[in-house]
Amino acid sequence: MYLRKSGTWVLIFLVISPTIFCKSMSAPDPRWAAKKRRMSQKVRKMFYHAYDNYMTYAFPHDELKPLTKTHTDSLVELGNLKLERLPQEYNGSALTLIESLSRLVAEITLTLSLFFLLSLSLVIMGNNTEFERAVLWLSDYLTFDVDARINLFECNIRVLGGLVSAHILATDSTNRLVQGNYKNQLLILADDLGRRFLPAFDTPTGMPYAWINLKYGVMDNETTETSTSGCGSLILEMGALSRLTGDPRFESAALRALRKLWSMRSSLNLLGTTLDVETGEWLEFSSGIGAGVDSFYEYLIKAHILFGKDEFWRMFQSAYLGVQKYFRHGPWYHEADMRTGQATYWQLTSLQAFWPGLQVLVGDITAANSSHREFFSVWERFGVLPERYLLDRQMLHPTEKYYPLRPELAESTFYLYHATKDPWFLEVGESIVDSLNLYTKVEGGFASIRDVTTMQLEDHQHSFFLAETCKYLFLLFDDSFLVDGNYIFTTEGHPLPVLSTWHERLPEAYIPSNWTFVKSEQAAKRTSAMSMQVCPATTLKYGHGIEQQVQSACHITDIRDDHRCLVDEDCGVDAISCRRRSCSMAGYCGLWLSI
Repeated sequence: MYLRKSGTWVLIFLVISPTIFCKSMSAPDPRWAAKKRRMSQKVRKMFYHAYDNYMTYAFPHDELKPLTKTHTDSLVELGNLKLERLPQEYNGSALTLIESLSRLVAEITLTLSLFFLLSLSLVIMGNNTEFERAVLWLSDYLTFDVDARINLFECNIRVLGGLVSAHILATDSTNRLVQGNYKNQLLILADDLGRRFLPAFDTPTGMPYAWINLKYGVMDNETTETSTSGCGSLILEMGALSRLTGDPRFESAALRALRKLWSMRSSLNLLGTTLDVETGEWLEFSSGIGAGVDSFYEYLIKAHILFGKDEFWRMFQSAYLGVQKYFRHGPWYHEADMRTGQATYWQLTSLQAFWPGLQVLVGDITAANSSHREFFSVWERFGVLPERYLLDRQMLHPTEKYYPLRPELAESTFYLYHATKDPWFLEVGESIVDSLNLYTKVEGGFASIRDVTTMQLEDHQHSFFLAETCKYLFLLFDDSFLVDGNYIFTTEGHPLPVLSTWHERLPEAYIPSNWTFVKSEQAAKRTSAMSMQVCPATTLKYGHGIEQQVQSACHITDIRDDHRCLVDEDCGVDAISCRRRSCSMAGYCGLWLSI
């Protein structure tokens, strides 16, 4: 959101269908066309360097170890910080690109093929032949009837999401990616996997256990602790599976869990990070927008887009305003106690870098741009984005100095460029690409960084490097995949189409030009694409003299209730005009500066 002067003040709102681009959003300026072509080819080379090495040294195991040119099997370890109850016979979970389960003919244990995860990125990069080969391979060799205890959240976003997305791409009549040999095998596999998830939801609260055995269901004495993300980030994949199969159980289970989780919010509309699925009690009250809760916010807004339920928007709107009020400090987001709103941990985490991209989805461009620039400043300082940075002490966390090739900054850069057409974001993308090639590229692929102060490498190429990091960087420079297609991307980067048949009511914002107008006697005001919420705050008049005050999503409160300040960062954004407040010489926040 931003103001522009043209005779009188006119409020212009950039409204983007989240992750939806009905036509190519590439900048028409020919000065940048050559750079975008060059950079897209550079990212393509990165992708295939990682992919070819995976196929050579790790397939069909989970992930590549690029320094030793070997493999690691990690699906059963995801979310398992203490590495407890690991299966002895498990031979792999190749997570690196579209994340689906697979099994070789000669093996009797589960392998989660990175090959499948890669196949979705292959489509985006135009390699339909390799995509078809991956789909048919999985159709022949994949099984979920294995004795493996897996994390429900991780398996949902990586495996189920990959299967559902690949099935949709494989059956897309406009692309014809698989020629005649595809008989819905991936959907059958997804349905089988979804059924194996369902016993996890058999709890007193309806919120699922974090862990489930794919063969035997919930194990005896299973832990009852889970995360907010683990309960609130299932609706996209399981909802899509219900729409594709006609079986409502998957969506119903995910929706019941989400509703129960939302009912546990505090009076400030904040949620904690960990809870007990049997008692429905919070175990950790400190929360933020990072690990343990990040995808909860992401899935609320994207579920509204994908399924058209106003319920999801109402949840997101309340949650978003709570975040802006209690977690935000200038361009940064600290953590706070869900009960009081008091700050607990002043730290930046790399997972928080997805937030500017989410803000683009609701048209809060000013806030998105501000936060993104701060994240990138930390990237520039260290060469990559460290896992944890202590804001109050302006130093790295002493034990979490690593960078595991995470995609979040690239993801937000992709969203912001397509929202603003500001070529500065292309420069950011180029800097990210150059850093990855300089610091993490090795002969056997791309390695994580163990310590950003020394750039010491770690022998691990995470699956999301191919599934998300390379994908978002490629789409930043080449968005041809998005031409004539409306998609959202799941938290693991899997594209799902926005279909009118999946909506209870397709919002006007999606047809045909992504703009919605509210007419008044004075002028037309553009409103958020996410709802009929008017920005800035205003009074909507209905029949019979009924009025409703609608608060702007751009509103950010001042740091102090008495509006005293030391610097501009102590001031928020005005709820009425959406203008940034500043600190006066007398030390009070207000609209002192003219724009």
